[in-house]
Amino acid sequence: MTPASFDYLSPASLEEALGLLKEHGDDAKILAGGQSLIPLMKLRFTSFPYVIDVSRIKELKYIRKEGRKLTIGALTTTAELEESGEVRDEFQIIHDACSNIADPLVRNMGTVGGNLSHGDPGNDLPAVMIALKARFNLQSASGKRSVSAGDYYKDTFTTDASPEEMLVSVEIEIPDGRFGAAYVKHKRRAGDFSVAGVAVAFSLDGSGRLGSAGVGLTSLGPTPLRSAGAEKALEGSKPDGEGVKKAVEAARADSNPSSDFYGSREYKLFVLGKIMEKCVAEAAGRAQKEGSA
Repeated sequence: MTPASFDYLSPASLEEALGLLKEHGDDAKILAGGQSLIPLMKLRFTSFPYVIDVSRIKELKYIRKEGRKLTIGALTTTAELEESGEVRDEFQIIHDACSNIADPLVRNMGTVGGNLSHGDPGNDLPAVMIALKARFNLQSASGKRSVSAGDYYKDTFTTDASPEEMLVSVEIEIPDGRFGAAYVKHKRRAGDFSVAGVAVAFSLDGSGRLGSAGVGLTSLGPTPLRSAGAEKALEGSKPDGEGVKKAVEAARADSNPSSDFYGSREYKLFVLGKIMEKCVAEAAGRAQKEGSA
């Protein structure tokens, strides 16, 4: 099939793009890498009178480390994120997720901003950013604002961004000391969306107990999810102790998966338990090395 007809707009600067969003509002949709939007338009699951292709805006394509903060431009591709030594040194969890996204062709075209802004509960990077307590920087023609990753997702394919706003960058604080994080995705076959995915991040104190935990979930509800219950269960516990079992139960309580092509609700909740245990163990192993994530 072919998409419904639309006007194609290709701004060369962020200022121009934001002006077009202000002009067209709900009638416009941003196109970045196109790996999610184009298939939906071709199948006519969605259509828009105006498509704003932002791929020429080079000022949004970067990875920067400044002090204890990592900032990622929205038009950075997932392949560039996956291959960045700087990102991998600080956050192995991001490499975990990027290497699990579809295939190399999709990763070479798909962007960080697109993956995060699409609002698909099956996308991998949202759960990682939730676990890392990242902040999303949004911009419109009238100003800028920042929202936490955990507050960004409102419903399936629906985020906190207004029709006039665009996600321009992601900021992640780089923790000190012993910090570990991991993302584990269970899928039916290579390149597939997940049956379930778990992102976990935490610090490890001198006694080997967990603190300041973050937990994000993929494909386990109508949106990418934060499991505050699992975070609470993990904090103060040991990575191989009773707290992990409590975290699994809390994550299951915070989840609301539906039965579909990828498995029944019961199967997804079963998988959640197995991969959360594995994820915590991997994150704890990384935390044994000071400063490694």
